[in-house]
Amino acid sequence: MEKKDYFVHESSYVDANVEIGAGTKIWHFSHVQSGTRIGENCSMGQNVNVGNNVVIGNNVKVQNNVSLYEGVELEDYVFCGPSMVFTNILNPRSEFPQRGSQFYLKTLVKKSASLGANCTIVCGHTIGRYAFVAAGAVVTGDVPDYALVAGVPARLLSWVCACGNKLDLTKDEEKEGEAVCSKCGRHYIKKGMQVTQE
Repeated sequence: MEKKDYFVHESSYVDANVEIGAGTKIWHFSHVQSGTRIGENCSMGQNVNVGNNVVIGNNVKVQNNVSLYEGVELEDYVFCGPSMVFTNILNPRSEFPQRGSQFYLKTLVKKSASLGANCTIVCGHTIGRYAFVAAGAVVTGDVPDYALVAGVPARLLSWVCACGNKLDLTKDEEKEGEAVCSKCGRHYIKKGMQVTQE
């Protein structure tokens, strides 16, 4: 019998045609469906459902009770907090089911973004690199790199460093600015609604 270089708890199910990287752990009562690719050193918590053809990068952490539906892609180092929600259809009807990849809108979560507990990501949007979605927020549009968003619907609160610390940068779209993180010393430039690390 071939020894696996990843761990799947005996209470979980992994369908055929699934790729799982070395060092990944899939915990209790989870289900990984066909066509999914999971990278290395990931953690899928208890009661996680990973739909068909989902793509997950390396070092991704998915906490308990999260469902990743078809159309979702998580880049490296993404954090999904407990019970946060993805959708993949904008106008679902039980009476008129929409099944198949042609109906699913893509949601891309870029490298090192964090999605807080109980937030909802409406499908068809992109969450930028190192963005932070606060607990309970409902995201109905794209989130820029390094943005901290909160509320229902989610709105820009501030900008954050790669380390997660808030940056002293204006939210005004018309104003430019610079900031140095008081925690780690990284340096940032803001032009319009685009923040980049120097």
